[in-house]
Amino acid sequence: PFSFKQRDLITSFAPNVLFFSLSAGVLCFSELFFIKEPHDVTVMRRDAVILDCQAHGESPIDVRWLRNGVKVVENERVYLLSNGSLYISEVESRRGDKSDEGLYQCLAQNKYGAILSQKARLTIASISSFAIQPTSIVVTQGSVARFSCKISAHPPPIITWEFNRVTLPLALYVAPYSYLMINIIGVQRADAGNYRCISTNIASRRRSTEATLTVTPAPSPQLPQRPRIISGPQNISVSLHQNAILECMATGSPRPIISWSRADSKSIDVYNTKVLGNGNLIITDIKPQHGGVYMCRATTPGTRNYTVASANVTVLAPPSLVEWPESLTRPRAGTARFVCQAEGVPTPQITWFKNGEKVHSNGRIKMYNSKLVINQIIPEDDAIYQCQAENEQGSVLSLARLIVVMSEDRPSAPRNIRADTVSSSAILLAWERPLYNADKVIAYSVHYMKAEGLNNEEYQVVIGNDTTRYIIDDLEPARNYTFYVVAYMPMGASRMSDNVFQHTLEDVPLRAPELSLTSSSPVDIQVSWQPLPDKLSRGRVSAYRLSYRTSAENAVSQVELPGEKTQHLLENLKPDTIYLLRIAAATTIGWGEQSAWTSHRTPKASSARVPLAPELHLEPLNCTTIMVRWQLAPRNSVSVQGYRLFYHEESQSENAPVQLRASDNRHTIGGLDPRKKYHVKLLAYNFIGDGYQADQTISTPGCVSVRDRLVPPPPPPHNLYAKTNSSTAVLLYWSRPAFTSSHAVNYTVRCNPVGLQNASLVLYLQTGEQSLLVRDLEPNTKYEFAIRLHLDQLPSPWSPVVYQSTFPDAPTLPPSNVKVTLIEEDTALVSWKPPDESNVAVTHYTILYASRHAWIAGEWQVLQREGSITMALLENLKPGQIYFVKVSASNKMGDGPFCHTVELTVRADLSSGQDPRLSRGSTHSTAFSDGFYHLDQKSMTGITVGVCIALICIIICAFVIVCRGKNRYLLSVKTYREGVSTSALAVGHLASDGQAENADVTVPMMNQSHFIDAKGGTNLMINCLGPVQPNTEKKEKWFSFSSHVKKDSKAVQKHGSASYQLSSTVLTFEEELSMSPDQPNTMQALIWRPGDTEGSSNSEGSHETGDSGRYSHDETEMTNLSSGASSRPPSLSAEDCSEKLEKMVTLRKQQSKTKEGE
Repeated sequence: PFSFKQRDLITSFAPNVLFFSLSAGVLCFSELFFIKEPHDVTVMRRDAVILDCQAHGESPIDVRWLRNGVKVVENERVYLLSNGSLYISEVESRRGDKSDEGLYQCLAQNKYGAILSQKARLTIASISSFAIQPTSIVVTQGSVARFSCKISAHPPPIITWEFNRVTLPLALYVAPYSYLMINIIGVQRADAGNYRCISTNIASRRRSTEATLTVTPAPSPQLPQRPRIISGPQNISVSLHQNAILECMATGSPRPIISWSRADSKSIDVYNTKVLGNGNLIITDIKPQHGGVYMCRATTPGTRNYTVASANVTVLAPPSLVEWPESLTRPRAGTARFVCQAEGVPTPQITWFKNGEKVHSNGRIKMYNSKLVINQIIPEDDAIYQCQAENEQGSVLSLARLIVVMSEDRPSAPRNIRADTVSSSAILLAWERPLYNADKVIAYSVHYMKAEGLNNEEYQVVIGNDTTRYIIDDLEPARNYTFYVVAYMPMGASRMSDNVFQHTLEDVPLRAPELSLTSSSPVDIQVSWQPLPDKLSRGRVSAYRLSYRTSAENAVSQVELPGEKTQHLLENLKPDTIYLLRIAAATTIGWGEQSAWTSHRTPKASSARVPLAPELHLEPLNCTTIMVRWQLAPRNSVSVQGYRLFYHEESQSENAPVQLRASDNRHTIGGLDPRKKYHVKLLAYNFIGDGYQADQTISTPGCVSVRDRLVPPPPPPHNLYAKTNSSTAVLLYWSRPAFTSSHAVNYTVRCNPVGLQNASLVLYLQTGEQSLLVRDLEPNTKYEFAIRLHLDQLPSPWSPVVYQSTFPDAPTLPPSNVKVTLIEEDTALVSWKPPDESNVAVTHYTILYASRHAWIAGEWQVLQREGSITMALLENLKPGQIYFVKVSASNKMGDGPFCHTVELTVRADLSSGQDPRLSRGSTHSTAFSDGFYHLDQKSMTGITVGVCIALICIIICAFVIVCRGKNRYLLSVKTYREGVSTSALAVGHLASDGQAENADVTVPMMNQSHFIDAKGGTNLMINCLGPVQPNTEKKEKWFSFSSHVKKDSKAVQKHGSASYQLSSTVLTFEEELSMSPDQPNTMQALIWRPGDTEGSSNSEGSHETGDSGRYSHDETEMTNLSSGASSRPPSLSAEDCSEKLEKMVTLRKQQSKTKEGE
């Protein structure tokens, strides 16, 4: 069911585009690195699979694949895609080398070098036979029954239990994937029957053998029993973010109570840990802090009777880099050091690669601890280096490049190098000048280091070009050293000379060992010392000489001891006497300087029981501080009231003692002088008196002077605190170190994801504040932060690293590749893959499924699975039904969308009336995925009736609108004719009035038959005589004018004239018969003037027409004629007016035809 389709691969072939964001001071670029790397994958046999690999860098980039370290050979079944990914069309699972299973790595190479990707394991899905089968048991009623089974499978299976072939609810058992147990507490007769274990994954389904549970009657009355743990927790190792289960099942009468605690007294995590009803402890999403010893305690209720069992939980973690190598640029013959440190459980192993090949140690290249050191760099060292940290849980890589700077006309190497021993600390080195370009040499560089061991540092001394010999005089005695010389010119260095080895001579020991003195009785002193370090012994110590005397006598006794001894017991001494002791060491060269006298008082000869001498340990913390630690002697059996501590510099008088409590076991002595020897004495006392004393000497080390350190760096910031702000931002706080300086301080913040492989992508941010919000981070990613300060351009060390994770984003995509497979008549397996989005954690999945009838009613059945599980069983399905299934992913931040609905048909007989087309299990989307709904017959009938009713309503409305329009048009024609006759009478009346020049007159132009629509349109036509009556017999858009209009126009032409702009509207109102006597009785002519923009006036007639009273300036231009004679235009004759109107009508018709053509 998890096979790939050929069409699914189309999107995988498209190359990806990578965008780089540059922050202030951050350069995100590398010559070669991976955008996509392969990941572990589990597939079915004969399925197709793609292992991602995409490298970014300067072209051309060559990509190759390795399986278990061997190059993958391409063929028809296995080949590379255009973007570098590996495509296997059919995965094979045959034995040996013919199987496709294994560890895969991608190798990318360009002109700068080659890099390896992380390892990815390809696993073929499988399920083995049961390693542990449930066995039949007989238990008494009221006790506990336990069945268990164990199986191995890839991917981890879903395990269920059946009782008499009926699936039991999950609450009765827990399944940590491969091992499962079912606990039945308080067994009753109804629990008797057959039990079996069922394991299911995408490969197959396995059923265990059935085990019979027989229940016998419990004895009556039931006797009390102490609690007994019959199945306790076991030591387990669990991988990070997996689940851990600790079993604890106990019996007793009455039933014991199960409780859990940690052996280290830490509280148990209540968010990720819970105790199941049967007493088992389950830890989900396990983290490193969950590791430790857990104790199960079974207690009889109401009593103090209990029993305890414990187990250790080890959290396995894959490697993560805490320090990674950084790219370097070094000249030829220089030295390069790469550092790589990783953490994980188990401890990761560090491996170095050069251009994809493993690096091996030789004379120039050394690997120790977590460092790679390349001495005397040559051009062939210019490459890309990778550090790989690997353990059982996985691997991680980080890369860095070494750039070798070279120049032309370099000199040849110095010749004939020789080394001669001068003394125990000096060797004379001599050589000859280079054979070529010796005149261009400006200096020589002498390199030397210890020849033995791996942790040796290389030292370098630069001398002028005027000599070819040099004495190295800071060597250690009795040591072997290796030397070589390099010649330098202004443009570069030569090759290194041949290596030469030489050893220094032995010398007498530099100083004597430090003595430690104790007494176990009044008549002896135990003298012990530590062997001298190589720097002080200056050769092999062959003998020791121990001298001692009493403080009151001058006679000295001596004892010579072999060089292998480190202690000696002086016996037959005087009680309560002060003895002075000293020691000297010797080599084959001679005796070294003796130590100063050290005093020790033997105990008093008394039967009083006083404390014995404590075991004393001294440790220098720095050049001025000593840490004193002690513990009571194992043979000490008396009580101690306190301690007295004495110390003084050698050859100085003893100071007053320091009083210490009986509970103390350490003390710090400060304020000492560097490079001085101090005598320390400690004794315990009780109410009887002082106990036996312990004496020891110690020398403080020398402090590094300011001259040696040049300028000391400032201390780093402290109290760095990180707080997650969102899924893409983290807020940092820190404190400024306490030092007196008035200079400004700047900070550099380093930020990178934990386990980052490309060091060039580390984010560095600058700020002058003591807090910073780091933005543009990836969701659900663990980051590490460190900070350093800059004072006067001098940087401090990096602060301790703090870790913080960003919040996850809520899923924005549904689970992918959702498939439903019918595995039995009434059971289906739903499988899916996590959403295809990075850095989004999924805590649980929600599965909704319903039959067609339930789906119509909106009744879904709900299942939930943990985020680590990608399959679920749908049980008790009804035959002959069509089921809809959809899945969504969720986390703590919210729920994601559901996937497209998947349709499943449960098989049934075709004779039952079932549609044959639905008998096939379809994996295609239905109503929710393709946008169409499957409608039944009733729904189709309802839709048809509704559409018909809507069409009938539209037809009726259209008919009503047409009828009303026709009636209004006929009414307007009739009213217009009446208005024309009324207007003619009004004009005749005005002609007889002698005050026409000084009065305004209003000519009724619009009556009840005329109209104005909302856009300013009207059916009113006006000429120089007033409104024009339309001729309804004409079919033209514009009305023609009748001949009688010309005759009527002669009656008004001598009183005034008016012209109207074509296509504009002029409104007037009609006076009522009861006109006011002071109303004007003359007509104000209306004249259109080109260029007028303001001529509209308010008209009371707008109330009759229903208009708003607002007129458009570009449609209606109105101008009042002046009352003066000079302002009157000349009168127009009726013929002129008629001719002009005819021209205007003709022009209007042409414009109308032009618009119709357009």
